[in-house]
Amino acid sequence: MNYTLTENLVNLIRTKSIQPEDLHKAALFTLDAIANYIGGRQTKVGRLLCDWGEKQCNSAHQGLLMGALTHILETDDLHRASVTHPGCVVVPAVFTLGKKKRSNGRDMLVAILHGYEAMCRIGNSVGQAHYKIWHNTATCGPFGSAMCTSTMLNLDKEQSVQALGNAGTQSSGLWQFLETGAMSKHLHAGRAVESGIIAAELAMIGFTGPTAILEGSKGFYAGLCPDPLPEAVLAKPAAPWQLLQTSIKPWPSCRHTHPSIDAALSLHKILKGRNIKSIKANVYQATLDICDQPNPKTEYEAKFSIYHCIAAAINDGAVVFGSFSEQSRNRLSDIRNKISVQVSEPFKSAYPDKYWGASISVTTMNGEVLTETRNVCKGDPEASLSESEMLSKAEMLLSYGGFTSSQTKALIHTIMDMPNNKSDWEILDSIV
Repeated sequence: MNYTLTENLVNLIRTKSIQPEDLHKAALFTLDAIANYIGGRQTKVGRLLCDWGEKQCNSAHQGLLMGALTHILETDDLHRASVTHPGCVVVPAVFTLGKKKRSNGRDMLVAILHGYEAMCRIGNSVGQAHYKIWHNTATCGPFGSAMCTSTMLNLDKEQSVQALGNAGTQSSGLWQFLETGAMSKHLHAGRAVESGIIAAELAMIGFTGPTAILEGSKGFYAGLCPDPLPEAVLAKPAAPWQLLQTSIKPWPSCRHTHPSIDAALSLHKILKGRNIKSIKANVYQATLDICDQPNPKTEYEAKFSIYHCIAAAINDGAVVFGSFSEQSRNRLSDIRNKISVQVSEPFKSAYPDKYWGASISVTTMNGEVLTETRNVCKGDPEASLSESEMLSKAEMLLSYGGFTSSQTKALIHTIMDMPNNKSDWEILDSIV
């Protein structure tokens, strides 16, 4: 009997071994997503969403709200091979259902591992042309949400496949918002959460979906992917969980800016106040496709401006929330104007399968040329944040979100205790 890709994917995920370290890592990534969610509530967009969310009552709408909020600050995680942000989709779906079911911590972390695996493996298969029009987090996210929700609801294999089928038929999310800086990107994450929850809850009561949603003649690849890689869905089944291959973002900007930021921060230390004549950045194509904003007019545009991010890193030696304010955008305009960006090898060919890289060259007024290159950057699995750095990041985000020191300590302890089969809903109820 020939099984479909989604049937084989569900079987791969459900039979994959889970070790204690996998659960510990899943707890750290969960903490990162929850901290992003709390921080996102304090933004202008977050307050709009919270006002809307107060009028909603069902789990799908609550998942939409939580997913959208988690994606606002641009500090949520990123899986490079799939070019997806799995944390802002999978963790909200699990916590939304977890609250409803009063689930224990270990079960929730298992579901999170399952959701990351489905979302990232399908993301690995969409091909590079897909990303030029479609936002992978939005299109692949429903699969991750449906998979983790299926696990939370104890759906059997057949029901889970039906859930993935109906999740895939809801896939959408276009990059057009970049041209005006519209708020749609946050909606992308939220709708991915919502779509997966709806698909799994319907599958539980017998509502069917297409089993060949990926490879079918009128399916996901046929409609959205000019150059799909179907074999990537099931490749290397014994590899570490996709969650362990996911990057944690140390800087609050588009992940495509991070190799350049990392290199530019090193150049800041080397320059030691030398006057700069020009700056040249060599990057891969997606960096310009998404981040070609030479003169950003808003905070959000600045987070998607390779020019502004390089300018902040080289000039200030730090990239923080304040780096994107109107004051900072005005202050850094002169150095931004000295920056040129071009697509170059080896970065062009290496992206996304081998690495996401960049090199930054600074020419000083006396003709000296200083160059820094990054094939991986801080936060990637090869240069991962330490556990203490991840906890510090969570503390920063929670403080930004208005948490007191005692609230922060209690939440961190609660989430990091989840691998021990615990979930303190007295604490968690206050956030979900």
